[in-house]
Amino acid sequence: MVKFPIRPDRLEAWRELSASYAAAVRAEPGNVFFEFSESVEEPGTFVCIEGFSDDAAGKAHMAQGHVDRFMSEMPDIVAAQPQIIYVDAEEVTGFGPMGEIQPRSS
Repeated sequence: MVKFPIRPDRLEAWRELSASYAAAVRAEPGNVFFEFSESVEEPGTFVCIEGFSDDAAGKAHMAQGHVDRFMSEMPDIVAAQPQIIYVDAEEVTGFGPMGEIQPRSS
């Protein structure tokens, strides 16, 4: 998970770059999930959640050309250094149901 604080004057560049980057990452063979969302507590900060099937898929991800492009363009777009939480799990299969919340019937 990574938090990207985006410069207000670079939001359009961010939206274009992040959309193309997310599509390219989701197309990678070992990607399980990848998405950006804007923080409700920190407007202009976008949170990336990503998961790969295993360590090899994560390493293959980092070797992609779209990763190089993203990393080279982001210094001109971020307002501050992004913050990351990295967890290496045995197996990532995607999201599962949350037991505490169920939709109410109408």
